[in-house]
Amino acid sequence: MNDMKHAALADSAFSPAPVMTPREIVSELDRYIVGQKEAKRAVAIALRNRWRRQQVSEDLREEIVPKNIIMIGPTGVGKTEISRRLAKLAQAPFIKVEASKFTEVGYVGRDVESIIRDLTDLAVNMVKEEEKQKVEIKAREVAEERVLDLLLPSASADGESIDAARVQGTREKLKKMLREGKMDERFVEIEMSQSAMPMIEVLAPQGLEGMEFNLKEMFSNLMPKKTKKKTVKIPEALEILTQEEAARMVDMDKVVGEAVRRVEQTGIVFLDEIDKIAGRDNIHGPDVSRGGVQRDLLPIVEGCTVNTKYGMVKTDHVLFIASGAFHTAKPSDLIPEFQGRFPIRVELKSLTQEDLVRILTEPKNALLKQYAALLDTEGVCLSFRDDAVQEIARIATDVNERTENIGARRLHTILERLLDEISFSAPETRGKQVAIDAEYVRERLNPILKNEDLSRYIL
Repeated sequence: MNDMKHAALADSAFSPAPVMTPREIVSELDRYIVGQKEAKRAVAIALRNRWRRQQVSEDLREEIVPKNIIMIGPTGVGKTEISRRLAKLAQAPFIKVEASKFTEVGYVGRDVESIIRDLTDLAVNMVKEEEKQKVEIKAREVAEERVLDLLLPSASADGESIDAARVQGTREKLKKMLREGKMDERFVEIEMSQSAMPMIEVLAPQGLEGMEFNLKEMFSNLMPKKTKKKTVKIPEALEILTQEEAARMVDMDKVVGEAVRRVEQTGIVFLDEIDKIAGRDNIHGPDVSRGGVQRDLLPIVEGCTVNTKYGMVKTDHVLFIASGAFHTAKPSDLIPEFQGRFPIRVELKSLTQEDLVRILTEPKNALLKQYAALLDTEGVCLSFRDDAVQEIARIATDVNERTENIGARRLHTILERLLDEISFSAPETRGKQVAIDAEYVRERLNPILKNEDLSRYIL
């Protein structure tokens, strides 16, 4: 009975943190992404369902599978950004992969199981960093003692023992000076341990991409550890020794167990360019990068056990978010079994001129704020008037309509061209205030816009 209680408590500890309501999740996504309310609602519900699943009885918990999502919409409207921000909110292991990079088993290309292996690697690194932060204070104290050992001799020059009380008093004085930063300019020689990675090259068959690294790791464990001496300033020595001690204090078995559990319970895989593997009726001959990839992805999405270097990882409760522009293909072109594993479909709308104005100014990481911050490092105060923002958005919309519609990514191209001269001459104009208005925008960009061929290449 007690064992069951401990198991339930352990499971509940792995609910996504922080636990946010769907409304709070959407509100947080609004700080970075403009519009696309439907997509935000869909991912917010999916994330909240993770927490809800942890609260139900254990016998039913395993039966509840995640409701995977397909985001349909043109490039540059926020599909990837929504998933990336969602993973940050959930503090969950997250990986973005492009479906077009994978091929059917038996052909040259990446094996789909490598998605889960990479996700597990990321989770192990994530948990390891968290554990190192927990022991950082203790590791710092040990590192300080090691530095003091280097600064204080254990015996006098003539071989007689030094008075213990006097040594301790001197040590305490040095420790105080160390913490107050009075010894930051002094140098010490430290010994750093290095793992010897053997120089071997393995031609692994398809599906065993991790074999080379695993063999190198195995041989490096067999070979004796090397140490090298390095002379550094005391603050750098403290940092190096703190990291070394923290790594030594971390229980890797505990880290791996927690990482595997996080992948299984809260992992998120973002499958980009899913439309590129949708089979189309007018294509004949071998289709190794389409139907075959879907058939290989199907067991992972349905739920299977993948062999990784950290042990077996189950994918039954990993959330898959797929996205694609679906210009030439339709979601119905995917094989029926694959479609069935993505029950939630949301369409992201193309961006209007008003949306582009908001993207330039509203988000926490808005483009105009980024450029202003970059030039501020040179002492140049850059500001954009309202009419300039409207003009930039109008030009971006115009170019998207006349050429290829690449959404908000067009703004990067236009702003780089617009601020080219200011960015180049910024070091010579320190202390200058630059206000961009609509006239300046037209002056810089109209010559390119008038030349249809040139605008295709430059904007």
